Amino acid sequence: MSKKHLGLGTGWRSLSIAVVVSIGSLAVSAQKSPAPAPQNQPPAQSSDNAAPTHITPEQAKQLFSLVDELLKFSSQETGLPVKSDVKRQITSKAAVETYLKEKFDEDEGSKRLQRGEIVLKKFGLLDHDFALKPFLLALLDEQIEAYYDSKTKTVNMLDWVSIDEQKPVLAHELTHALQDQHINLEKWNDQTPDDVSLNATDDSVHLAKDEMDTARDAVAEGQATAVMMDYILKPMGKSLVKDPEVMDTVKQLMNSSDQSPVMSRAPILLSESLLFPYKEGLSFEQDVWMDQGQAAAFAGALDRPPTSSWEIINPREYERKHVPPVPILPDIHPLVDALYKPYDIGQVGQLDLQILAEIYGGDAAARNLTPAWDGGIYWAGQRLDAKTPAAQASTKSLALFYLSSWKNAASAQIFARMYADNLGRKYSGLKPDLDAKRTTPVGVQEDAYSTAEGPVLITTRGKLVFVAESFDLDLARNLTSQILDAQGTGDLRMATTNPPTILNPSLCHPEHLDSRTRVTAKMTGKVLLIPLGLHAVHQERPKGVEGPASCIASTTAGAPGSGSPRTGLGPWGGDPSPLGTGDGGALEPLTSNLVHFFSSSGVMKAAMQAEITAASPAK
Repeated sequence: MSKKHLGLGTGWRSLSIAVVVSIGSLAVSAQKSPAPAPQNQPPAQSSDNAAPTHITPEQAKQLFSLVDELLKFSSQETGLPVKSDVKRQITSKAAVETYLKEKFDEDEGSKRLQRGEIVLKKFGLLDHDFALKPFLLALLDEQIEAYYDSKTKTVNMLDWVSIDEQKPVLAHELTHALQDQHINLEKWNDQTPDDVSLNATDDSVHLAKDEMDTARDAVAEGQATAVMMDYILKPMGKSLVKDPEVMDTVKQLMNSSDQSPVMSRAPILLSESLLFPYKEGLSFEQDVWMDQGQAAAFAGALDRPPTSSWEIINPREYERKHVPPVPILPDIHPLVDALYKPYDIGQVGQLDLQILAEIYGGDAAARNLTPAWDGGIYWAGQRLDAKTPAAQASTKSLALFYLSSWKNAASAQIFARMYADNLGRKYSGLKPDLDAKRTTPVGVQEDAYSTAEGPVLITTRGKLVFVAESFDLDLARNLTSQILDAQGTGDLRMATTNPPTILNPSLCHPEHLDSRTRVTAKMTGKVLLIPLGLHAVHQERPKGVEGPASCIASTTAGAPGSGSPRTGLGPWGGDPSPLGTGDGGALEPLTSNLVHFFSSSGVMKAAMQAEITAASPAK
């Protein structure tokens, strides 16, 4: 739900593991030397009684020399220069596991683990009886591989994994080293604030910066995975750019969890969050590389990183410097602060919506609704009377609202019905609230339900759907009215300025997104303080001005893009389908915590094992 909630922060990049996906028969001829047989796989995937194996001193010497060779390869592939030597060391499984456990217990991100888990369960993205922390620990234990530590600037190789098995992983990890030398990964990949958002000003800042880390994770891992794949493909004279058709096979095999017993048990939320920075990040890099060249795909994407999962999924929009809209959140605190303390706030990005739709409606719903997504935000508060740890750990202590925006009213109606149909998966005692129905305001499309955790109100207005859960009915309706009204009407429901102006370019960089501008909401005429970054309607950055396109104050939207060939989106990303298409706050979109956790902790050894096995010559 929030990267800062469920992720372990950038300090966990030290445990980053390469995603090495299987490319089936293409990889067979790419590997010069035989890979280890399945029975010789690392102990992380073997029984507790299996005797551990260790590389010899001579093999360790070979590993050390490989670092320079693979660093040079990564530099040639990316165009990123080698500015300094990369420190290297060989570590043991016991040392890695000890470090892993200590970091999990001590890292600030892990302290937010329970907080984010409750919100995920409130949304229905995780079952109420699912224990997240034990699962993540088991996953990390199963998946650990060679990793680059961006704090110590050291690549760590493992003494229980063969040289051949570590080669493609090292190509991946040394790409992170080059990225680090180019932009300082510790700072670059940690843009979202860590604090709890306590007021309207903070709310706006958090929403403006919300998906930055998710997008940057996808860039970092996508680049490293592209280098790794080209390392595998090079011996056969192929590459991702010259032979783009290999991506279909790569993606298909990347989705397989056959080699990972833990991943095979993962809920959809976790598996999709795990794959996103690698699978979609790789596709993003391939598209930009093919369209605009190596410099744009590597140094360019690091210097001007995308700001949202929407840009990763739709790389053509990134190339046109478009950014997705973020609905306006007015000052709700006078309404809620008497009963609730702020607990979580964030965007519901396109990735989040895709996962939510898949969980609620299956693959077909995800395919049809995801392209019609047009922004979303949520807020959760914890009841002030939830005093005990047990009470605070329960979803009953939370109330939340979720505003989703759609490209057409038909999609909004379908989503509202799907959401209502799934309330029973997360609430007991669900039934229509007939008393509330009798008091529904005239002209309002509203569905009300009672549950064991309080009322649920779902209101549809044109292309907008607003859901309020566990607030009392009067408060839910007040929030619904205030937040829907703030969006205005028509295509330009976002707040805009008049006349068109270019604001101070220095404020348009991500690090200055806490800047404000006074704007007037189109429908209400009220003057609101909106952060730069919250009122873009697919605007385009002016030439020479970096940062979110929403730094452009304008009364009109930028020119529509042509969409992404990978998603089939039409102009504006429109859907061609029949639809027409306590401490440490939660500060990011629904799934970004998990995306960041997985990309920073590295949990894709299973795919790597599948590639190695597939590449092993037949005896």
